[in-house]
Amino acid sequence: MFSFVVDYTIVLLLSVPAAIVVFLLGMLSFGLAWGLYAILLPVIAVLYLAFTMGGSNQATPGMRLAGVRVARLDGGRVDPPLAVLHGVLFWAANAVLTPFVLLVGLFTPRKQLLHDLLLGTVIVRDREF
Repeated sequence: MFSFVVDYTIVLLLSVPAAIVVFLLGMLSFGLAWGLYAILLPVIAVLYLAFTMGGSNQATPGMRLAGVRVARLDGGRVDPPLAVLHGVLFWAANAVLTPFVLLVGLFTPRKQLLHDLLLGTVIVRDREF
């Protein structure tokens, strides 16, 4: 949970300069660009996942602080589209099936959640504590 809080604090901090840019674009476009506020946070979160979890470390900064990373079961690397899909399926499962879907991890051998089972991914320890 700590890594989740860290990651979404970073997403919120990244949204501040983006919101300022959208505000200025709205002033220049007589308010038309202000419609971008509706998609601002999801776009920032998707880009954040693509560049962090889909990057060379295979983990977001919050995951790195917790000492975990995402891995594919077939041994391949998590690419940016898979990282984005991982995040989108996580949020969709929580929105549709309620946070009780997180209980799936208690009953799977590798402690995978529903979106991990669907995508063939698993969260593994990156280092020993």
